[in-house]
Amino acid sequence: MATEAKLQKAADLFSAKMRARRALSDHERNLFARLPSRVTTHQPDEILVETGDSLSESLFVVEGFAARFKDLSDGRRQVLELNVPGDFIDLHGYVLPRIDHSIMTLTPATIAHVPHAAIAEAVEEIPHLGFVFWFQTALDAAIHREWVLSLGQRSAVGRMAHFFCEMKTRLGAVGLADDHEFDLPITQNLMSEIIGMTAVHVSRTLKVLRDTNVVTFKGGKVRIHDWHALAEQAEFDPTYLNLG
Repeated sequence: MATEAKLQKAADLFSAKMRARRALSDHERNLFARLPSRVTTHQPDEILVETGDSLSESLFVVEGFAARFKDLSDGRRQVLELNVPGDFIDLHGYVLPRIDHSIMTLTPATIAHVPHAAIAEAVEEIPHLGFVFWFQTALDAAIHREWVLSLGQRSAVGRMAHFFCEMKTRLGAVGLADDHEFDLPITQNLMSEIIGMTAVHVSRTLKVLRDTNVVTFKGGKVRIHDWHALAEQAEFDPTYLNLG
């Protein structure tokens, strides 16, 4: 895909994500398509940002999956959020002097790089874009709060069910999930770093959901057999995703 087409795809994804929440004008959408300075492609497990980096641009996911994470000196890692097409990964780096976590790709990925100087110019030209970008960071914070609740209080089945509910809803907002299935190309080991369980516990919990005919996760694909039961086990309330 040519660079121009990738930039247009980025604008379409951003517009789709915001359309589910707040509308963008054609002018705002076209301006967003002109913001990135370059587009890069990456393999899985590439580090895009290191903890402590001082950033001069923000990254936007055009294709693939990425993750924010923090780790300990012994190598243990906690994934803080998955980023899907249509997401700014590190828009908060525009206002923070240094980033306090790392970012990596999980799959082959296409990333648009948006210079902070271009963001400043865009906001000056269209002040409403400042609100839109602020909304993006507030949405990230809402997702983080829900993940903390899962890690601290939900049962193993509840954590996993909530994670599947959230990913279906977020991917559906950009046209990448239907009512019954979606791609989620992650391993069970990575799942353990997302929901705070050992890989063995992840396997057992997946079996519970599979044996009760609620959901199956195999080969990087999630198939939902009973959405009502999945959402009930998760106590899933999508209000925090601000989908209108």
